[in-house]
Amino acid sequence: MADSNSILQKLEGLVSRFEEVSTLITDPNVIADQERFVKLTREYKDLTDIMDARKRYISCLDSIKEAKDILANESDPEMREMAREELSINEEKQPVIEEEIKMALVPKDPEDAKNVQMEIRAGTGGDEAALFAGDLFQMYKKFCDTKGWQLSVTSVSEGAVGGYKEIDFAVTGDGVYGVLKYESGVHRVQRVPATETQGRMHTSAATVAVLPEADKFEVNINEGDIKWDTFRSSGAGGQNVNKVESGVRLRYPWKNPITGETEEILIECTETRDQPKNKERALARLRTFIYDKEHQKYIDDIASRRKTLVSTGDRSAKIRTYNYPQGRVTDHRIGYSTHDLQGFVGGDIQAMIDALTVAENAERMKDAEL
Repeated sequence: MADSNSILQKLEGLVSRFEEVSTLITDPNVIADQERFVKLTREYKDLTDIMDARKRYISCLDSIKEAKDILANESDPEMREMAREELSINEEKQPVIEEEIKMALVPKDPEDAKNVQMEIRAGTGGDEAALFAGDLFQMYKKFCDTKGWQLSVTSVSEGAVGGYKEIDFAVTGDGVYGVLKYESGVHRVQRVPATETQGRMHTSAATVAVLPEADKFEVNINEGDIKWDTFRSSGAGGQNVNKVESGVRLRYPWKNPITGETEEILIECTETRDQPKNKERALARLRTFIYDKEHQKYIDDIASRRKTLVSTGDRSAKIRTYNYPQGRVTDHRIGYSTHDLQGFVGGDIQAMIDALTVAENAERMKDAEL
């Protein structure tokens, strides 16, 4: 059993933060800043759960102390019996609440709350791999239904005899990535395919990628770094255009996120006879230019991450095996097996995800020295 003092000390530091966040989320300036408000509301929810556990923990420790005092000083048999019962109940409760608090104190992955983009691709095994990819999609679809999550297919390439060569879909709901992230990797199936005439067992594979949905991209431009020049626009537009310096040119030093080098962006705008309007349009074009470049970096990051999440679709890089003759599903990362294969492919995958979550949290608790 953990040292109750060290747990209470860890919680003590969060009490003032909880009070601070409670005040901040009612501040009109914070409410006006949507991004900050959403972050603080999420933190408030997490801290509320921790404060609730803290209250129950203190109450449990007080009850244990009280019961022990009665047993030490009271001679009335009825009182002693009640104290013994109270002590037994709370001593059972104490480690349970401690575990709950430790779990709540483990730093959360900020991406866990996000929606996801998923893709399933048929790997080795031809038509049978495409059929298996179809089975996996149906499994996730049923699982999402039980969670009340929204699943929408974004692109699909069907297999020759059914199933999918590739299917991409989005899942939206509460804390989706935190649950589905464990599904990334190569899934292997061992069974006699419907396409097999000789009754031989085949091994095929499909790869699953689970990616947290991108936040809206924001472009930050330091307007103080922009060098503006004005010049006379030439071309059609009569006398006025040539006399007034309505054309604008901006130069902006921009650090390329891919090469790391600073390059100068040059944008000219002579679209209107109004210099402020031309400035506005030049700025809009600068934003678009930077957005395109930085967004490309984001897309490339996702692509390289996809490679590491999915591996190659090769049989050797498997995370899970679905063995039909033995009716068994095994997750190789934690050595967990279930013998209800039909229920599992029917969408009943929560127990497996729970086991993976426990294993990951144990690692994180070790890292956080809790």
